[in-house]
Amino acid sequence: MRPEPKAGILDIAPYVPGRATADGIERPLKLSANENPFGCSAAAREAYLKAAAEIHLYPDANTSRLRAAVARKFELEPERLLFGAGSDEIFVMACQAYLGAGDNIVQPQFGFAAWAIAAHAAGGRVKSAAERGYTVDVDSILAAVDDRTRLVFIANPANPTGTWLPFSEIERLHRSLPANVVLVLDEAYAECAKNAEGYAEGLAWSRDKDNVLVTRTFSKVYGLAALRVGWAYAPAHIANAINRIRLPFSVPRAGEAAAAAALDDDAFTQRSIDHFVRGRARLTTILLDLGVSPLPSAANFVTASFAHAPISACDAYEALARRGVLVRWLKNYGMPDHLRVTVGDDAALERVEAELRRVLAGT
Repeated sequence: MRPEPKAGILDIAPYVPGRATADGIERPLKLSANENPFGCSAAAREAYLKAAAEIHLYPDANTSRLRAAVARKFELEPERLLFGAGSDEIFVMACQAYLGAGDNIVQPQFGFAAWAIAAHAAGGRVKSAAERGYTVDVDSILAAVDDRTRLVFIANPANPTGTWLPFSEIERLHRSLPANVVLVLDEAYAECAKNAEGYAEGLAWSRDKDNVLVTRTFSKVYGLAALRVGWAYAPAHIANAINRIRLPFSVPRAGEAAAAAALDDDAFTQRSIDHFVRGRARLTTILLDLGVSPLPSAANFVTASFAHAPISACDAYEALARRGVLVRWLKNYGMPDHLRVTVGDDAALERVEAELRRVLAGT
């Protein structure tokens, strides 16, 4: 006899992060986790280092400084904001608050892996709706919703595909959902998508919606991935429910300080956004020129199919790693023919092109 976890826990596939090491290579070029190649704002770094003097103190359980900064920046009601250790913790809390045994979430076919983990951990089921051309299909999602659906998850732009929906489709999805289903709109890559055709952010739109939870992160454009700071905007009744199960100190003092400072550095944020827009266009051109098929992207990465390339995605992934270039193979997302490549800096883009050219040529 020994302790056993509750039913379903051992059936959960653990989250697989982007590859971070390569055998025999001390400092590989890491383009597997959609990190900001410029690091973070100098102001954010300074705030983080200053906060080191308070490392003996517990964080502010109300995340008051960052709450005020986010509310001011995005013109939101501070009492409707939620904070957590990245968006991931907010997904977990939403599932814990709204999913019971036998309930389900609906997500797109190629949904972000953390959603399913959160749902299964809460004892719920996961229903995946087929996509069309690696893009979320609203009709497919609606067809999957039933009387036990409690949450619908959608990312716009999407991860791992990078594709996006015009906001009119987000509105149509919401109009067609039952009023008791929470629409979780994951906007981790929202800043990257500002110039994408038909795209719009959901924060202001969601203000008068009783069943929409919009999530954001400081890990991407703001370059604070190591500090694990995520936030969300929700109706007061959803915020109240989630706050009852929120861990009191999940956002560290240094993370809160750095995130608040990052919000005020518009120059760094705009520089990052501009680079992602130019970089993904350049990366798309490189992949097309090499005979690889990239998906349209509004994120800080490009996902490409190797189905018709002279080498498989798996072999390209391993060959690039041997050369010190780490990308993301999407086998665990049900996309074994695809690689996802983060937009690095200009030098990284040049290296990716050179190494991919060698790999595809078999040299």
